[in-house]
Amino acid sequence: MTEQSVRAQRSGNVPFDLVVFDLDGTLADTLPDITAALNATLAEAGLPSLPPEIVVQYVGDGSAKLIERALPLDQSHRDVAAMTAAFVAHYERKPSVHSRLYPGVPAMLDTLAQAGVATAVLTNKRGTVARLLLGELLPGNALRDIVGDGDGFPRKPDPAAVQALMTRAGATPARTAMVGDGLPDLRMGRAAGVVTVAAAWGYVPRDQLAAEAPTWIADSPDEALRLLMTAK
Repeated sequence: MTEQSVRAQRSGNVPFDLVVFDLDGTLADTLPDITAALNATLAEAGLPSLPPEIVVQYVGDGSAKLIERALPLDQSHRDVAAMTAAFVAHYERKPSVHSRLYPGVPAMLDTLAQAGVATAVLTNKRGTVARLLLGELLPGNALRDIVGDGDGFPRKPDPAAVQALMTRAGATPARTAMVGDGLPDLRMGRAAGVVTVAAAWGYVPRDQLAAEAPTWIADSPDEALRLLMTAK
């Protein structure tokens, strides 16, 4: 679909020209595969594995930060860069063995696309892994962009990446929404001046999301879609 045809489909009844989504905990439950790749990395370093309920507290700020948080206090001397590279290699080999899209996500993306709304993914996950993962979970998807760590932008909550996505899509902040379950998502959206939708179905507790004063809080992808299509 050409840029002209996308613009032609956009209706005054649709509040947004661009919707940017987080990935982990927003579009998909990726925690099982993140945990597996992390524990493989820890095992190679002779360190104990971690359960998913601990790992979920460490995700959201990129692979290096995940490794830093996963190291025991007495292991701070470890080579984080080398362990991060090992983690990414493990993850790239098996990005979606157990990861699953949340119910309602395909319909949400399809409905937005049919309305002429451009959609993109902006994640602190390594970009190579994000594209592999979404290629398997959403083959033939209509996502305009998939941008992650290592793709030339600072990680969220820095607004530079979402600003670049708006420029590419010809969208203004007032007609752009950021949907995410992480605090970096909401803080980035606020810094960029876009509408923020907190995905309360994801990994971060609802009260923590609410404390960031998002524009809206949605408890499911279906509710997020309704908000995005009606701005109510």
